[in-house]
Amino acid sequence: MAIPRLDPARLALARFGLGISAGQSQADLNAIARDPRGALIADLTAPERPLAGDLKTSDEAGAILRAIQAERQQARAAQPPVAQSPVAPPPTANPPQPATTSPAPAATTGAVPAPAAPPPVAPTPLESLIRAEFTARYLRACEPGLGLRERLVWFWSNHFCISMDKGGMVRAMAGAYERETIRRHLDGSFASMLMASARHPAMLIYLDNARSIGPNSPAGKRQNRGLNENLAREILELHTLGVRTGYSQDDVTAFAHVLTGWTMGSPGDPDAVPFRFRFNPRTHEPGAKTVLGKSYPEGEEGGLRLLGDLARHPATARHVATKLASHFIADNPPAGVVAKVEQAFVATDGNLPATMRALIETPEALDMPATKLRQPFEWVVALHRGLGLSPDLQRFQRALTVLGQPTWRVPSPQGFAIESAPWMDGLVQRVDIAHLFVRAAQIGGSPVPIAELLLGPDMSPETREAIQRAETPQQGLTLALMSPEFLRR
Repeated sequence: MAIPRLDPARLALARFGLGISAGQSQADLNAIARDPRGALIADLTAPERPLAGDLKTSDEAGAILRAIQAERQQARAAQPPVAQSPVAPPPTANPPQPATTSPAPAATTGAVPAPAAPPPVAPTPLESLIRAEFTARYLRACEPGLGLRERLVWFWSNHFCISMDKGGMVRAMAGAYERETIRRHLDGSFASMLMASARHPAMLIYLDNARSIGPNSPAGKRQNRGLNENLAREILELHTLGVRTGYSQDDVTAFAHVLTGWTMGSPGDPDAVPFRFRFNPRTHEPGAKTVLGKSYPEGEEGGLRLLGDLARHPATARHVATKLASHFIADNPPAGVVAKVEQAFVATDGNLPATMRALIETPEALDMPATKLRQPFEWVVALHRGLGLSPDLQRFQRALTVLGQPTWRVPSPQGFAIESAPWMDGLVQRVDIAHLFVRAAQIGGSPVPIAELLLGPDMSPETREAIQRAETPQQGLTLALMSPEFLRR
């Protein structure tokens, strides 16, 4: 696929935002083109606005799920026991044959009416909650504007990811988790976001820390359950230091001991708020622990100190800087870009807006060629915005599932890939999705004006000729949406 050239406005909208909106005028684009970095920084520093909809906090979501589970248990308990069928006698050699009867004649006065269709089943409270969370996320993404803040929400949600495929509480809390750990701390420090994520019930359940018990704790001496290292390992490997940064298996185990007792409050527990973070001293491994050569005291305070140290570790600064540059600019970003972002992270004690601003202000941020393939979520949102489609929950969900990036359903704790290569396999499916979206938009007339708005003055002669030679306007617009200028950023 050819590497496209994009004008400054469209490059800023595609590389750092969510694409052009159908209602944007040429004057809007000219204003962005005059100062693309200023436009991006203005979007970055805009205050976070609450999402629309009847959205629940994590503890409210947990209570809804627990109520549903209790109702199901009561319904099962109320069912009468199934009677045992008597054993049938053995068949005889010549069993009696039933008398044959003639079928009743069919009515001749008219066709038999078809049975009435069953009424639609009302969604459960949990299904309504999940639909509201999805819809609120998609509505925000499709709003006019650059969309940089929403891209950052997606980036950090993928960095500190959970998966609804875990089921149960994680499925119920996925939307609340993103709002309470990512959106709430988008303008703060990396340390604050890290601590919010590590202490959130959805993360504690997803990575099994809620059931981790110190072997020498009071509960560990009584129960046949023990230590779980998942959360400790993923915080070190994925959330902070990164792979091959000097920590050992002993550090993972010691960190897991530090995190014992970090769990979720249960209903009826007098020492905790239900469905919120709870430190349980009865399951916490006693004594001081040594991680990365430093000793941490027992208790919740030891875990908080350790997370703070990890957030400020030089390897964390390098890991975060590399990942930001790789996501936004190039799979293999220039070393100088990574160094500048890393320096900003260290100098500001991990301030997230300042770190992102350093990336935007590098010359390469808007000079590097458009080699990154738009990920499915970015591309599907760009289709909605560019075609002027109203956000549709089913349309979004179907498209993202087909393209392998369903919302809040990552394949592993590593999250969705930020490199372009894993998404190349879905290009054939993108053709079908683009065609369906163009049909839904019901745009008549020549596709050239819309293509010129979406692709800009740097549309290649090959792309322009393919659009002009299309057999139908719908086919021409589909070609525009599958052009290198629209697929790459």
